[in-house]
Amino acid sequence: MGFEGTKPRGAIMVQINRVHTGSGDSGETSLVDGSRVLKSHPRLMVVGLCDELNTSLGLIIMESNRLSEIALDGGPRPTVRRVKAVLSASMSRVQQELFDLGAELACPLDSIPEYMELIDENDSDMLLEELEAWNQKLTPLKSFIMPTGSPPVALVHHSRTMARRLERHMVGLGDEIRPVALQYVNRLSDWLFVLARWITHCLGESEVLWVPKGQRTVSDESPKDIQESLEKDFDEL
Repeated sequence: MGFEGTKPRGAIMVQINRVHTGSGDSGETSLVDGSRVLKSHPRLMVVGLCDELNTSLGLIIMESNRLSEIALDGGPRPTVRRVKAVLSASMSRVQQELFDLGAELACPLDSIPEYMELIDENDSDMLLEELEAWNQKLTPLKSFIMPTGSPPVALVHHSRTMARRLERHMVGLGDEIRPVALQYVNRLSDWLFVLARWITHCLGESEVLWVPKGQRTVSDESPKDIQESLEKDFDEL
């Protein structure tokens, strides 16, 4: 991708003039400081994972917009409107912050430009304040919960695991990562976990709890019996 950058008042203004330059056809790409690395480089791995996580947040916004604000009886669903408003505001903010983080991750630590605006303690603390506010509305967990639910909830759980994967790879870079950037991603995963629970609560859905083996109810029917029963019901339609 070709771009031109200027640096007014501490911000990076990017003007994209070409998407394909051919410079990456051999499996290499450039970091922000201009150094060339293989696309399999550990630093490129965290940049890519940050991008993947950001994309998954866009899917959460998309699915939340599909939630109906009209109940089956024709009445309004104010909690759905609340969920949409919270997700629209919070996810949009975090997507911007992940772009900030991605730009930082694309720089060797000793080559971060002075003009680059970095994730800071305020960004990290905001995540903590929000998750604690949401958590006050929830009942304490008595077991782990299954990563499932309505589409927005399931996608939030998926994004949570992507944040943890990004965090693990950032840890692998050791001293090449600023501690506050690592703190931000760690808190982001917690933020997403509590957010998934809060959305479930607002939508009036039930959480599926993990039941340890030995405590789960076992059906007397074998998988073969169940399949034959389903086929019989289908034939009778």
